Amino acid sequence: MSTVLKLLGKINIEASVLLDEPMARHTTFRIGGPAEALVAPRDRASLIALVSAARAEGLPLFFLGGGANLLVGDRGIRGLVVDLRRLDALRLEPLPDGRTRIEAGAGTVMARLCEAALEAGLAGLERFYGMPGSLGGSVCMNARCYEVELAEILERVDYLDTLGAEASLAPRAGDWSYKRSPFQAGGSAAGALVLGASFALEQGSVAGLGAVMREKRADREAKGHYRLPSAGSVFKNDRSLGRPTGRILDELGLRGRRIGDALVSDWHANIFVNAGRARAADMLALIELARNEAARRAGVALEPEVLFVGEN
Repeated sequence: MSTVLKLLGKINIEASVLLDEPMARHTTFRIGGPAEALVAPRDRASLIALVSAARAEGLPLFFLGGGANLLVGDRGIRGLVVDLRRLDALRLEPLPDGRTRIEAGAGTVMARLCEAALEAGLAGLERFYGMPGSLGGSVCMNARCYEVELAEILERVDYLDTLGAEASLAPRAGDWSYKRSPFQAGGSAAGALVLGASFALEQGSVAGLGAVMREKRADREAKGHYRLPSAGSVFKNDRSLGRPTGRILDELGLRGRRIGDALVSDWHANIFVNAGRARAADMLALIELARNEAARRAGVALEPEVLFVGEN
């Protein structure tokens, strides 16, 4: 902790700081031990200064967006957790070809981005409405909602590379695939920090776009995405298997399986929930149980969507 405090005392940035902050307050699972220090920079310049100083000191860094698809260990996260949620500026710009560019910071909540597009009558983001989490995390995982991948509508991604330089890239065929992006391990921008992204969108019908958004939100509600704290789908769907992962887990009789307060939901076998005071250890054990059952009994190797961070 002394190293963290010394660092924060040396750099002059606009940011809020919380020490020993329970990460359960910042994840959709509502699970997780304390962050040694959770720092929320107010703007991009403060963020870059913070990252540069922390890397120079060799301090561990973890970047937090909306806290979706995230399971934090019971002993928490050492070093700095950098909360990006204040980096949520939105800007719209008319383009010569009749489209409109919408630019957003990495911390922008996806629902807010979709609502801004709807207000301007811009088509393309409506199927992502109701998805939890932030734009930065959605870019990193190449989020996919109702048969549309984020990479299909992205115009540009701004990021901070591992050497501290600002850069940008446009999506290219081959760099992005099902829930894969260049920012994941093995990608061309692995280890980089997404700062923001832009979309060049066509005009659409406000009434039609609003109807799609309401439909997708209602579908998520019907599937139980919001009933109890969860990270949505725990495992990716492997389309080569010919059926959704949830159906495979259901066929294995895993609905209702429980370890502590970690529970495979009764309404969707690929949604694991915190039914009370679940620990990360419970949820990890339940995830491993499901993976082992799928491998042993169905011959299927399931890949988690959920990212595990911190110490257990």
